[in-house]
Amino acid sequence: MSLTDLPKPFFVLAPMDDVTDTVFRRVVDECAVPDIYFTEFVNVDGLQSSGRKNLLKKLQFTAQERPIIAQIWGKNPENYYKTAQQIADGSLAQEANALNNHDKNTKQKPLNFAGIDLNMGCPDKKIVKNGCCAAFINDRKLAGEVIEATQKGASINKSNGRQIFLPVSVKTRLGFNEIDYTWHEFLLGYNLDMLTVHGRTKKQMSKVPANWDALGRIRKLRDNFASETLIVGNGDVMSRSQGVELTQQYGLDGIMIGRGVFSDPYVFSKKSPWLNMSKQDRIDLYKKHVELFASTWNNRERPIQTLNKFCKIYINHFDGAKELREKLMNAKTTQELLGLLIKA
Repeated sequence: MSLTDLPKPFFVLAPMDDVTDTVFRRVVDECAVPDIYFTEFVNVDGLQSSGRKNLLKKLQFTAQERPIIAQIWGKNPENYYKTAQQIADGSLAQEANALNNHDKNTKQKPLNFAGIDLNMGCPDKKIVKNGCCAAFINDRKLAGEVIEATQKGASINKSNGRQIFLPVSVKTRLGFNEIDYTWHEFLLGYNLDMLTVHGRTKKQMSKVPANWDALGRIRKLRDNFASETLIVGNGDVMSRSQGVELTQQYGLDGIMIGRGVFSDPYVFSKKSPWLNMSKQDRIDLYKKHVELFASTWNNRERPIQTLNKFCKIYINHFDGAKELREKLMNAKTTQELLGLLIKA
């Protein structure tokens, strides 16, 4: 996939740890399809260690969830290089999907990721203290080494002499403690295929409204420094129509939606039916999610408590929803959970 082939504007499902796994992405896909999916963010240092097997579940995907970009994070440039190589040549996707081969009955060619995204924006205190993600804003020497290592690893020489460059992008924030446009100028100097900016600083977390005026200014910087880099805005988008308006107002190429999908699984739809859906429709959608979860993670790769954060999405906006949620979130097995949903 070439990012230049995307529609304008295009819409992206944001990477959210322990949320946007292969199960939830398939649920979203059946509701309203985004133009690009992202994986959960996966640590390259862990992937290149004895802990690799425990992280592969974060990289599982099916043919339904495409195009999909692998989002990675970590500290060691060499591990970024090795991981990028394994993403570009398809071996990492094959290894991850071999754990639970959803497409084993198909004869299609092996699935692969459509690009690599570098997480340089996560504000988690523990991660930042370790010098990763948003910490790169204050360590540009290491940030540059990471980008260069990834871009080098994403370049593959085929046996026929053809060279393939897998798209490399960055997701970041407006700055560390305050807005710092020199950071975005720095990133644009690496000719990224795409730059996604969350409209808040690391310090602001999600405590203030996203600053879209600042995102518009970054788009203008793009025009001056790297005209081919796609600029994607992220923060507080709750509907497709709102996203379209923001791209038009600020001249952005795309919109990434994260928490908006918790309010409406059909958030990528041009005309969402969510507010008018019946109690039974909502219960049936959660039932589908639970069934997919049970069949995908049948070796208990993820605990059932993972489903609790999704319960509020579906079991809402009808009489008795709160009481039903309490019962569902106390279920100990997916079988018990499905039994409660059938009786509801």
